[in-house]
Amino acid sequence: MRGNDTILAVKRSPLSLYLHIPFCSLKCRYCDFNSYAGLEELVEPYVGALIAEMGLWSGFARGRPVPTVFFGGGTPSLLPIEQVERIMSALRERFALAPDAEVTLEANPGTVDLAYLRALLAAGVNRISFGVQSFFDDELAALDRIHSAAEAEEAYRWARQAGFRRVNLDLIYGLPSFDSPSAALQAAQDERMARWQESLERAIALRPDHMSLYALTVEEGTKLAYDIEHGTVPEPDGDAQAEMYEWSQGRMAAAGYRQYEISNWALRGQECRHNLVYWRNGDWLGLGAGAHSHLGGLRFADVYSPKRYVQLAGETAQAPPEDRDAGALVKGMRQVTFVEEPRPELARADTLIMGLRLNEGVSLAEFRRRFGPDADEDYAATFEEFVSLGLLERANGRIRLTGRGRLLANELFTRLLPD
Repeated sequence: MRGNDTILAVKRSPLSLYLHIPFCSLKCRYCDFNSYAGLEELVEPYVGALIAEMGLWSGFARGRPVPTVFFGGGTPSLLPIEQVERIMSALRERFALAPDAEVTLEANPGTVDLAYLRALLAAGVNRISFGVQSFFDDELAALDRIHSAAEAEEAYRWARQAGFRRVNLDLIYGLPSFDSPSAALQAAQDERMARWQESLERAIALRPDHMSLYALTVEEGTKLAYDIEHGTVPEPDGDAQAEMYEWSQGRMAAAGYRQYEISNWALRGQECRHNLVYWRNGDWLGLGAGAHSHLGGLRFADVYSPKRYVQLAGETAQAPPEDRDAGALVKGMRQVTFVEEPRPELARADTLIMGLRLNEGVSLAEFRRRFGPDADEDYAATFEEFVSLGLLERANGRIRLTGRGRLLANELFTRLLPD
């Protein structure tokens, strides 16, 4: 492709946006996301910094359609509706939001009411994602969630009443026995399985368009990791989690949900378009404290501290209005504190690893078109080994994980990473 053709293709290629909202009412026991409680006084200046950062990228993004926007956190639903409206107005002014753009906002069920949800929809948010996690109040308390099971169901009903046609529910399975006097949380594994099954049944009964089911993982630096290290909580049982996952696959299929990614299920046509950008290793721009971006193989991230982000985003000089070189732009942005230059071997590995998370897998023809006619040769031996183990399969020119392979996906992904 000639130089001018490449520039033209970049100008027209889609660019998704991720907006990080780091505020929380309470830091959850298991959470290692870049989120903070007790920073309410920072909300207004933070939104101002977010809008200022949008302006730095508006020239770069000019002409590129924005098919998806994702408000993640943290707890974006803690933003006053006036601040959401302010952000949405700025997005429309600075970026070319597609007429049918998917705009998702993550919400804690305990932070919303019907009026707020109606106002979100009126502001332009058209997909809501509720972090339910469990339908048992003692489990929610043990996870440091601020909502109850009844509030989760009420928030879902309010979302439908407000007019949301796309609603996601997040649930967590494989919870250990927490340091709680509740007999249920100290129960044997078969009772914990029964609890997980009941949580999932209650979610299915609501009939959301999309569900994300995650195994509880222990992340370094969290309260959960501390408790496990000090022996007050046992580690999650991997075998039990695998059993719950396999049961969930069958139950979700029977309920009419199609699994399209390792942890995600949707009714027909209701897949999360924004997350598909990540899994297909597309281009996205992350805005906000700790937000990561991927632009044509260039990866970079903003400073993690919200207070420093507000300061540094405000200090960055205005970017050139038509600069199409992301690498040159980030060098002049003070809020950007991590930059990784494009590495072809890493781009290939990322495309395989993320693509293999999808049930459809990776098209080898598309992989070669993107990275060269011999791009998959370095992985041939690994592919054949995992095919022979029953963890991968080839079908219709694609390579994809088997059902068993999804349980052991990290074993393969580690092998695909470059040295």
